[in-house]
Amino acid sequence: MTEAMGAVLTYRHELGMNYNFILPDLIVGSCLQTPSDVDKLRKIGVKTIFCLQQDSDLEYFGVDISSIQEYAKKCEDIEHIRAEIRDFDAFDLRMRLPAVVSKLHKAVNQNGGVTYIHCTAGLGRAPATALAYMFWIQGYKLNEGHKFLQSKRPSFPKLEAIKNATADILTDRFASSFQLTGLSKNRVRLMWEGNNCSLVEVSGLDIGWGQRIPLIFDEEKRSWILERDLPEGRYEYKYIIDGEWTCNKDELITSPNNDGHVNNYVQVHGNNSEDETKELRERLTGEGEVDLSKEEREKIRQFLDAYNE
Repeated sequence: MTEAMGAVLTYRHELGMNYNFILPDLIVGSCLQTPSDVDKLRKIGVKTIFCLQQDSDLEYFGVDISSIQEYAKKCEDIEHIRAEIRDFDAFDLRMRLPAVVSKLHKAVNQNGGVTYIHCTAGLGRAPATALAYMFWIQGYKLNEGHKFLQSKRPSFPKLEAIKNATADILTDRFASSFQLTGLSKNRVRLMWEGNNCSLVEVSGLDIGWGQRIPLIFDEEKRSWILERDLPEGRYEYKYIIDGEWTCNKDELITSPNNDGHVNNYVQVHGNNSEDETKELRERLTGEGEVDLSKEEREKIRQFLDAYNE
């Protein structure tokens, strides 16, 4: 998976739960493994356990979530909440963040104390959710919050997903049901030249790093081709050539991260003719420091408060 995401991920489940305080009342960490982990968190003041794992994550590591939930319920002084996000999938993260942060925000207000946000390893989904909460609710600038979070727990939250989710909310792309609406799509063409391989696939894009899409070989062009309609936004991806993960040097490549890893990426632009909306999305998804005005942050808070499952 290191090859897929372009990042060095280290998680050893056998070592048990690990975590870091990001703020005095906010912890990001790895998954609970047994009911006894609930007691460990109660001892450090945790009032809300916020689980982002899907059932498939739990099954893979043999975690009995029911026993953990039942024990937390018996304790009465701590609440266990689930808000699922698909692992290694920046597009699903973008789609789910508004609903997830809404649930988190309400739980924090209701329960007080310390909140423990976790996914499986505590390196991707959990820090991204914490960072979006810091950005949308607590007033941090995005890059400022990211730098601060990294100083407490080195991790790999997908900033592009947070940026796009922010723009989606502020450009009224979400309905009250948190379904993405009104977002124009454009067709993207990816191409791998050459016929010296038997299978070319791509991972990332809007399907996440856990899935792959095969490219079709065009005899006339002597190239492998994929055409896909994508909503506006920035998408990272990698080619898989006969099982080997690689970047296409003829397509856009990300800057190296701290570990020197890179991915291909594509920027998909919308067809919206409203200059104000276009400028807003460009500002919020740009490379520089991303911040919100007082009015924009208030609009996001009202949006999150209004959501009812």
